[in-house]
Amino acid sequence: MKHTVTSIKAMSSKGEAITMLTAYDFPTAKKVNDAGIDMILVGDSCAMVVHGHPTTLTATMDMMVLHCAAVARACDRTMVIADMPFGSFQYGIDETMRNAARFITEAKVDGVKFEATPHHIEKTKAIVEMGIPVMGHVGLHPQAVGALGGLKVQGKDMDSARKVVRESLALQEAGVFGIIIEAVPAKLSAYITKKLDVPTISIGGGPGCSGQLLVTPDVLGMYDNFTPSFAKQYQHFGDMMIDTFKKYKEEVESGVFPGEKHSYKMSDEVLEAIEKEYGPA
Repeated sequence: MKHTVTSIKAMSSKGEAITMLTAYDFPTAKKVNDAGIDMILVGDSCAMVVHGHPTTLTATMDMMVLHCAAVARACDRTMVIADMPFGSFQYGIDETMRNAARFITEAKVDGVKFEATPHHIEKTKAIVEMGIPVMGHVGLHPQAVGALGGLKVQGKDMDSARKVVRESLALQEAGVFGIIIEAVPAKLSAYITKKLDVPTISIGGGPGCSGQLLVTPDVLGMYDNFTPSFAKQYQHFGDMMIDTFKKYKEEVESGVFPGEKHSYKMSDEVLEAIEKEYGPA
């Protein structure tokens, strides 16, 4: 049975840990779904880990809708959340609502997430009132990397800790069904989780949240440009891929591949007829 807002909230209320990973394409999403992961975030991180840009800021609505649709088609169990990219919600409420609706009607995801600060609370409410499930996002906002001066931990001092708490409470009041807490000290994340009635998902927020989120290419060891300190590499698929591609290259160059079992066959009679009609090769 496919996860919904109701089942995710029920997991949290029963103290069951929620698992969440990113995915950007059909085959990866299918594996995540079949592994029993509860939620997928189609993150604007695709701009970095798929398209090779230095930040998430180059992700566009068209790019995100394309990736989200591929992921959604793979998931019959896992709940799929679309990450609204930079520029899709920073303007008016009407445009924000239209962009959120695109993810539902075109990509057929189950909900949206955006890095809404108190300046965007009315937009959060508007999307919720449309009937679209919304996840909030507090702590580090990668889309604000320029203003923050880099990808830095948030909430370590009194002012920034207050900001994270205020934003969390405001998002809950606005009607989000869950909140992602990114790059925030573990003690503060645990406090916020106890303070809220909605589930919290940690990505660099420590173990005290309702669930955990990681970027799948980090988990698989497939993205070398930047790996945050909170990420854990469970495999080193990047190295395995290089070794595999080298082996393929060696076999092609030595004539080992393709072999007989990798080649289609035809009868000698057909070849003889072709040679008779067109001449020998």
